[in-house]
Amino acid sequence: MSTSVGTSKGASRGTNTGVLATNTTGTLSTPLREAVADLPLPAIGEPIIEVRNLTKRYGRNIVHQHLNLEIRRGEIVTIVGGSGSGKTTLVRQILGLERPTSGTIKMFGEDISAVEPERARLMRTRTGMLFQHGALFSSLSVFDNIAQPVRELGKVPPDLLRDIVMLKLEMVGLPCKHASKMPAALSGGMVKRVGLARAIVLEPELLFLDEPTAGLDPRSSDEVVELISTLHRALGLTVVLVTHDLDAMVALSTRVAVLSERRVLVAAPVEEAACVDDPFIREYFLGMRGRRALQALPPERRAKLPAAALAPASVGVKPC
Repeated sequence: MSTSVGTSKGASRGTNTGVLATNTTGTLSTPLREAVADLPLPAIGEPIIEVRNLTKRYGRNIVHQHLNLEIRRGEIVTIVGGSGSGKTTLVRQILGLERPTSGTIKMFGEDISAVEPERARLMRTRTGMLFQHGALFSSLSVFDNIAQPVRELGKVPPDLLRDIVMLKLEMVGLPCKHASKMPAALSGGMVKRVGLARAIVLEPELLFLDEPTAGLDPRSSDEVVELISTLHRALGLTVVLVTHDLDAMVALSTRVAVLSERRVLVAAPVEEAACVDDPFIREYFLGMRGRRALQALPPERRAKLPAAALAPASVGVKPC
Protein backbone atom coordinates (compact mmCIF):
# COMPACT_ATOMS: atom_id res chain seq x y z
CA MET A 1 0.00 0.00 0.00
CA SER A 2 1.25 3.49 -0.79
CA THR A 3 0.00 7.01 -0.28
CA SER A 4 0.77 10.36 -1.88
CA VAL A 5 2.50 12.91 0.28
CA GLY A 6 1.28 16.46 -0.31
CA THR A 7 -0.27 19.52 1.28
CA SER A 8 -2.77 22.10 0.20
CA LYS A 9 0.08 24.61 0.33
CA GLY A 10 2.06 22.48 -2.10
CA ALA A 11 -0.89 22.03 -4.41
CA SER A 12 -1.56 25.77 -4.54
CA ARG A 13 1.95 26.53 -5.81
CA GLY A 14 2.06 23.80 -8.43
CA THR A 15 4.24 21.41 -6.45
CA ASN A 16 4.59 17.97 -7.97
CA THR A 17 3.59 16.33 -4.69
CA GLY A 18 1.58 13.65 -6.42
CA VAL A 19 4.80 11.85 -7.37
CA LEU A 20 6.03 11.61 -3.78
CA ALA A 21 4.49 8.24 -3.03
CA THR A 22 5.30 6.67 0.32
CA ASN A 23 4.77 3.20 1.67
CA THR A 24 3.17 2.32 5.00
CA THR A 25 6.37 3.16 6.90
CA GLY A 26 6.33 6.73 5.62
CA THR A 27 9.39 6.28 3.39
CA LEU A 28 9.60 6.87 -0.35
CA SER A 29 8.53 3.90 -2.43
CA THR A 30 10.49 5.23 -5.45
CA PRO A 31 13.77 7.21 -5.29
CA LEU A 32 12.97 10.89 -5.74
CA ARG A 33 15.28 11.33 -8.72
CA GLU A 34 13.48 8.57 -10.61
CA ALA A 35 10.04 9.81 -9.57
CA VAL A 36 10.58 13.29 -11.04
CA ALA A 37 12.76 12.38 -14.04
CA ASP A 38 9.97 12.94 -16.59
CA LEU A 39 8.33 15.91 -14.91
CA PRO A 40 8.48 19.41 -16.46
CA LEU A 41 10.30 22.21 -14.71
CA PRO A 42 8.13 24.39 -12.45
CA ALA A 43 6.22 27.05 -14.38
CA ILE A 44 7.54 30.59 -13.97
CA GLY A 45 4.92 32.59 -12.12
CA GLU A 46 4.39 35.87 -10.31
CA PRO A 47 7.18 37.82 -8.54
CA ILE A 48 7.72 36.58 -4.99
CA ILE A 49 10.79 38.74 -4.23
CA GLU A 50 10.82 42.39 -5.28
CA VAL A 51 13.78 44.57 -4.34
CA ARG A 52 13.32 48.22 -5.28
CA ASN A 53 15.83 51.08 -5.11
CA LEU A 54 17.77 49.36 -2.31
CA THR A 55 20.64 51.17 -0.62
CA LYS A 56 22.73 49.66 2.17
CA ARG A 57 25.44 51.55 4.07
CA TYR A 58 27.75 50.62 6.92
CA GLY A 59 28.96 54.00 8.08
CA ARG A 60 30.63 55.55 5.04
CA ASN A 61 30.89 52.24 3.23
CA ILE A 62 28.15 51.89 0.62
CA VAL A 63 27.50 48.24 -0.24
CA HIS A 64 24.37 48.62 -2.39
CA GLN A 65 23.08 51.75 -4.10
CA HIS A 66 19.74 51.95 -5.93
CA LEU A 67 19.75 48.17 -6.43
CA ASN A 68 16.77 46.51 -8.11
CA LEU A 69 15.99 42.80 -8.43
CA GLU A 70 12.90 40.70 -9.08
CA ILE A 71 12.66 36.93 -8.57
CA ARG A 72 9.65 35.05 -9.89
CA ARG A 73 8.00 31.89 -8.60
CA GLY A 74 9.60 28.72 -9.98
CA GLU A 75 12.93 30.30 -10.91
CA ILE A 76 16.44 29.39 -9.81
CA VAL A 77 18.23 32.73 -9.64
CA THR A 78 21.96 32.69 -8.94
CA ILE A 79 23.49 35.81 -7.39
CA VAL A 80 27.12 36.23 -8.47
CA GLY A 81 29.70 38.93 -7.99
CA GLY A 82 33.21 39.59 -6.82
CA SER A 83 34.35 39.35 -3.21
CA GLY A 84 32.82 42.20 -1.23
CA SER A 85 30.11 42.89 -3.79
CA GLY A 86 27.40 42.33 -1.18
CA LYS A 87 25.89 39.00 -2.23
CA THR A 88 25.40 37.69 1.30
CA THR A 89 24.37 41.14 2.54
CA LEU A 90 21.62 41.23 -0.08
CA VAL A 91 20.32 37.80 0.96
CA ARG A 92 20.39 38.79 4.64
CA GLN A 93 18.25 41.83 3.85
CA ILE A 94 15.77 39.77 1.83
CA LEU A 95 15.50 37.38 4.79
CA GLY A 96 14.92 40.28 7.17
CA LEU A 97 18.13 39.64 9.12
CA GLU A 98 19.36 43.13 8.26
CA ARG A 99 17.45 46.31 7.45
CA PRO A 100 18.25 48.30 4.32
CA THR A 101 19.31 51.92 4.70
CA SER A 102 16.62 52.84 2.19
CA GLY A 103 14.44 51.20 -0.43
CA THR A 104 11.88 48.41 -0.16
CA ILE A 105 11.91 44.63 -0.19
CA LYS A 106 8.72 42.69 -0.78
CA MET A 107 8.37 38.96 -0.24
CA PHE A 108 5.17 37.18 -1.26
CA GLY A 109 3.76 40.62 -2.07
CA GLU A 110 4.32 42.09 1.41
CA ASP A 111 6.81 44.76 2.48
CA ILE A 112 8.96 42.85 4.97
CA SER A 113 9.77 46.01 6.94
CA ALA A 114 6.09 46.68 7.63
CA VAL A 115 4.65 43.28 8.56
CA GLU A 116 3.59 42.47 12.11
CA PRO A 117 5.86 40.07 14.08
CA GLU A 118 3.36 37.18 13.93
CA ARG A 119 2.91 37.64 10.20
CA ALA A 120 6.70 37.77 9.77
CA ARG A 121 7.02 34.48 11.67
CA LEU A 122 4.51 32.83 9.34
CA MET A 123 6.34 34.19 6.32
CA ARG A 124 9.58 32.64 7.58
CA THR A 125 7.93 29.21 7.57
CA ARG A 126 7.51 29.65 3.80
CA THR A 127 11.28 29.92 3.36
CA GLY A 128 14.20 27.55 3.93
CA MET A 129 17.92 28.27 4.20
CA LEU A 130 21.01 26.16 3.60
CA PHE A 131 24.03 27.87 5.14
CA GLN A 132 27.49 27.65 3.58
CA HIS A 133 28.96 25.13 6.01
CA GLY A 134 25.69 23.43 6.91
CA ALA A 135 25.42 25.20 10.29
CA LEU A 136 24.23 22.02 11.99
CA PHE A 137 23.91 22.06 15.77
CA SER A 138 26.94 20.03 16.85
CA SER A 139 25.26 18.81 20.05
CA LEU A 140 22.17 17.47 18.23
CA SER A 141 21.81 14.29 16.20
CA VAL A 142 20.92 14.35 12.52
CA PHE A 143 17.31 13.57 13.46
CA ASP A 144 17.09 16.42 15.97
CA ASN A 145 18.76 18.90 13.59
CA ILE A 146 16.14 18.21 10.94
CA ALA A 147 13.29 18.14 13.46
CA GLN A 148 14.20 21.47 15.08
CA PRO A 149 12.15 23.77 12.77
CA VAL A 150 9.09 21.53 13.20
CA ARG A 151 9.43 21.52 16.98
CA GLU A 152 9.66 25.31 17.00
CA LEU A 153 6.16 25.48 15.53
CA GLY A 154 4.64 23.64 18.51
CA LYS A 155 3.99 20.16 19.80
CA VAL A 156 3.96 17.48 17.09
CA PRO A 157 3.04 13.83 17.78
CA PRO A 158 6.27 11.76 17.93
CA ASP A 159 5.16 9.31 15.22
CA LEU A 160 4.30 12.13 12.83
CA LEU A 161 7.58 13.92 13.56
CA ARG A 162 9.52 10.74 12.88
CA ASP A 163 7.74 10.25 9.54
CA ILE A 164 8.43 13.84 8.52
CA VAL A 165 12.14 13.64 9.37
CA MET A 166 12.70 10.23 7.77
CA LEU A 167 10.90 11.29 4.59
CA LYS A 168 13.06 14.40 4.27
CA LEU A 169 16.21 12.34 4.87
CA GLU A 170 15.24 10.05 2.02
CA MET A 171 14.39 12.98 -0.21
CA VAL A 172 17.98 14.23 0.10
CA GLY A 173 19.38 10.78 -0.58
CA LEU A 174 20.41 9.69 2.92
CA PRO A 175 19.36 6.32 4.39
CA CYS A 176 17.35 6.57 7.61
CA LYS A 177 20.13 4.77 9.50
CA HIS A 178 22.04 8.07 9.56
CA ALA A 179 19.37 9.76 11.68
CA SER A 180 21.08 8.84 14.95
CA LYS A 181 24.52 10.08 13.92
CA MET A 182 26.10 13.26 15.24
CA PRO A 183 27.32 15.95 12.81
CA ALA A 184 30.98 15.20 13.64
CA ALA A 185 30.52 11.73 12.14
CA LEU A 186 29.32 13.04 8.76
CA SER A 187 31.27 13.72 5.59
CA GLY A 188 31.12 17.17 3.99
CA GLY A 189 28.60 15.99 1.42
CA MET A 190 26.41 14.42 4.10
CA VAL A 191 26.44 17.66 6.12
CA LYS A 192 25.13 19.51 3.05
CA ARG A 193 22.39 16.91 2.58
CA VAL A 194 21.30 17.12 6.22
CA GLY A 195 21.31 20.91 5.95
CA LEU A 196 19.10 20.63 2.87
CA ALA A 197 16.74 18.23 4.65
CA ARG A 198 16.37 20.74 7.48
CA ALA A 199 15.84 23.58 4.97
CA ILE A 200 12.92 21.77 3.29
CA VAL A 201 11.39 20.14 6.38
CA LEU A 202 8.57 22.72 6.55
CA GLU A 203 7.89 22.35 2.80
CA PRO A 204 8.90 25.93 1.96
CA GLU A 205 8.06 27.75 -1.24
CA LEU A 206 11.33 29.68 -1.31
CA LEU A 207 14.77 28.16 -0.71
CA PHE A 208 18.00 30.12 -0.13
CA LEU A 209 21.31 28.32 -0.74
CA ASP A 210 24.61 29.88 0.34
CA GLU A 211 27.55 28.22 -1.44
CA PRO A 212 25.98 24.74 -1.44
CA THR A 213 28.99 23.11 -3.15
CA ALA A 214 31.75 24.91 -1.22
CA GLY A 215 34.38 22.58 0.23
CA LEU A 216 33.17 19.50 -1.66
CA ASP A 217 35.13 17.27 -4.01
CA PRO A 218 34.00 17.29 -7.67
CA ARG A 219 31.88 14.15 -7.37
CA SER A 220 30.10 15.34 -4.21
CA SER A 221 29.61 18.76 -5.78
CA ASP A 222 27.95 17.23 -8.85
CA GLU A 223 25.70 15.13 -6.59
CA VAL A 224 24.56 18.20 -4.63
CA VAL A 225 23.84 20.10 -7.86
CA GLU A 226 21.74 17.17 -9.10
CA LEU A 227 19.93 16.99 -5.76
CA ILE A 228 19.05 20.71 -5.89
CA SER A 229 17.72 20.27 -9.42
CA THR A 230 15.63 17.27 -8.31
CA LEU A 231 14.15 19.09 -5.31
CA HIS A 232 13.38 22.14 -7.46
CA ARG A 233 11.44 19.97 -9.87
CA ALA A 234 9.75 17.79 -7.22
CA LEU A 235 8.67 20.52 -4.82
CA GLY A 236 8.08 23.40 -7.23
CA LEU A 237 10.62 25.48 -5.34
CA THR A 238 11.82 28.98 -6.05
CA VAL A 239 15.56 28.99 -5.36
CA VAL A 240 17.95 31.86 -4.62
CA LEU A 241 21.51 30.61 -4.96
CA VAL A 242 24.74 32.36 -3.94
CA THR A 243 27.80 30.62 -5.34
CA HIS A 244 31.30 30.99 -6.78
CA ASP A 245 30.92 27.59 -8.47
CA LEU A 246 30.59 28.42 -12.17
CA ASP A 247 29.64 24.86 -13.10
CA ALA A 248 26.79 24.86 -10.54
CA MET A 249 25.65 28.28 -11.74
CA VAL A 250 25.44 27.15 -15.37
CA ALA A 251 23.83 23.80 -14.53
CA LEU A 252 21.09 25.20 -12.28
CA SER A 253 20.26 28.81 -13.11
CA THR A 254 17.12 30.06 -14.76
CA ARG A 255 18.70 33.51 -14.53
CA VAL A 256 21.92 34.99 -13.17
CA ALA A 257 21.92 38.28 -11.23
CA VAL A 258 25.35 39.91 -11.51
CA LEU A 259 26.29 42.24 -8.66
CA SER A 260 28.88 44.90 -9.46
CA GLU A 261 29.29 48.61 -8.84
CA ARG A 262 26.84 48.35 -5.91
CA ARG A 263 23.91 47.26 -8.08
CA VAL A 264 22.57 44.45 -10.22
CA LEU A 265 24.19 44.96 -13.61
CA VAL A 266 22.05 42.34 -15.31
CA ALA A 267 19.57 39.63 -14.33
CA ALA A 268 19.15 37.29 -17.29
CA PRO A 269 19.82 33.75 -18.49
CA VAL A 270 23.54 33.08 -18.27
CA GLU A 271 24.03 33.04 -22.05
CA GLU A 272 22.50 36.53 -22.23
CA ALA A 273 24.37 37.86 -19.20
CA ALA A 274 27.68 36.77 -20.78
CA CYS A 275 26.95 39.07 -23.75
CA VAL A 276 26.78 42.25 -21.67
CA ASP A 277 29.65 44.61 -22.43
CA ASP A 278 31.09 45.22 -18.98
CA PRO A 279 34.65 44.68 -17.65
CA PHE A 280 33.57 42.56 -14.67
CA ILE A 281 31.27 40.37 -16.79
CA ARG A 282 34.01 39.83 -19.37
CA GLU A 283 36.45 38.84 -16.65
CA TYR A 284 33.97 36.61 -14.82
CA PHE A 285 32.30 34.81 -17.71
CA LEU A 286 34.93 34.89 -20.44
CA GLY A 287 37.96 33.78 -18.44
CA MET A 288 39.21 30.24 -18.79
CA ARG A 289 36.99 28.78 -16.04
CA GLY A 290 33.96 30.73 -17.18
CA ARG A 291 34.30 29.57 -20.78
CA ARG A 292 34.68 25.97 -19.69
CA ALA A 293 31.46 26.21 -17.68
CA LEU A 294 29.53 28.04 -20.42
CA GLN A 295 30.52 25.50 -23.05
CA ALA A 296 28.57 22.86 -21.09
CA LEU A 297 25.31 24.61 -22.00
CA PRO A 298 22.93 22.78 -24.37
CA PRO A 299 23.56 23.59 -28.07
CA GLU A 300 20.49 25.82 -28.41
CA ARG A 301 21.67 28.00 -25.53
CA ARG A 302 25.35 27.82 -26.45
CA ALA A 303 24.44 29.33 -29.83
CA LYS A 304 23.47 32.57 -28.06
CA LEU A 305 26.88 33.03 -26.40
CA PRO A 306 29.34 35.69 -27.61
CA ALA A 307 32.11 34.39 -29.87
CA ALA A 308 34.71 34.90 -27.12
CA ALA A 309 32.89 32.42 -24.87
CA LEU A 310 33.33 29.68 -27.49
CA ALA A 311 37.13 29.95 -27.64
CA PRO A 312 38.89 26.79 -26.39
CA ALA A 313 38.82 26.79 -22.60
CA SER A 314 42.50 25.85 -22.47
CA VAL A 315 43.74 29.11 -24.01
CA GLY A 316 43.57 32.72 -22.95
CA VAL A 317 41.34 35.32 -24.57
CA LYS A 318 42.36 38.92 -25.13
CA PRO A 319 40.13 41.43 -23.33
CA CYS A 320 37.50 43.08 -25.54
